[in-house]
Amino acid sequence: MKTIIIYATHHGTTETVAHLIWSKLDSQSTELVNIKKAKHLDLNDYDVVIIGSSIHAGHNQISIRNFCKKNMPELLEKHLGLFLCCMMEGKEATLNLQNAYPEILQNKAFFIQILGGEYKIDKMNYVERLMLKKIAGATESQSNIKYDLIDKFVQEIKQQAV
Repeated sequence: MKTIIIYATHHGTTETVAHLIWSKLDSQSTELVNIKKAKHLDLNDYDVVIIGSSIHAGHNQISIRNFCKKNMPELLEKHLGLFLCCMMEGKEATLNLQNAYPEILQNKAFFIQILGGEYKIDKMNYVERLMLKKIAGATESQSNIKYDLIDKFVQEIKQQAV
C-alpha cells in the first residue's frame, strides 16, 4: 500500500515532523510532499494519506485548508491521518486542532493528534518575535516535539498500510 505525507509549514517545524514520520516508514512506498511546492497531486495512487499543518498567527496553513476542501471526496475514501504542530497545550491546543481540519475529515481520520511544536526565533521576523514575547513570553528558541506521539502515529500508519 502506498502512503503520502502532505504538509505545509511556516517556520519548518511541520516539515521536521513530517520528515521524522517519513523516516520511520518504508521509503519505497511513502512519498513526502510540501503542498506549497506541489503543482498537482493525484491521490488515486495512494491508500494512506497523512496531512500535517502548523498553527501560525492563530490559524493552520491556508494551503492545507484549501487542499482539504478541494480534495474532500478523495480524502474520504482513503485511510486518513491528521496532525498539527503547535506549542499550545490544553483547551487552546484542542480548539486549534478542532479548527484546523473539517469535522468530516476528523471523524474519518484513524489518528488525529498534536505532535508538539517549536519556537524558531531565528526564522521569525521582528513582528513575529514581538508577538511571541507578548503572547507566550518566549524570547529564545524552544522545542516541544512529542517524539513518543510521533512513534505512536507511525505505528498507526503501519497498521493502516497492511
